[in-house]
Amino acid sequence: MIRELAEETGLITRPDDVTLLGTLVDHVDDVVRVTVGAVVGAWQGRPAKQPEESADNCARYPLDRLPDGLCVCSARILTAWRPGLPIDHAPAYFTPHAHHKAPTATATDGRA
Repeated sequence: MIRELAEETGLITRPDDVTLLGTLVDHVDDVVRVTVGAVVGAWQGRPAKQPEESADNCARYPLDRLPDGLCVCSARILTAWRPGLPIDHAPAYFTPHAHHKAPTATATDGRA
């Protein structure tokens, strides 16, 4: 997760600052997908497009102002983590890894 975050966004974090939420398995068309959700409590840097990576359309939103049309994996992980979020999506099988409240995300450069 730490390596992917750095490759996709340029953000750097440490293992102690990451809480794995769980594993989500779903089936779309002929593809079985496995997604692991995580909360990152602290990081260094600012998110930026990375050459040859596919996360160039990712953005951060407050939970009370999520946009319509989230990608299916994001929508499912968010509602597995916070079931009360008003996000509409098809069900998927989710196995939680952590059973405690994840830390609130904060940037080490003073931005949240």
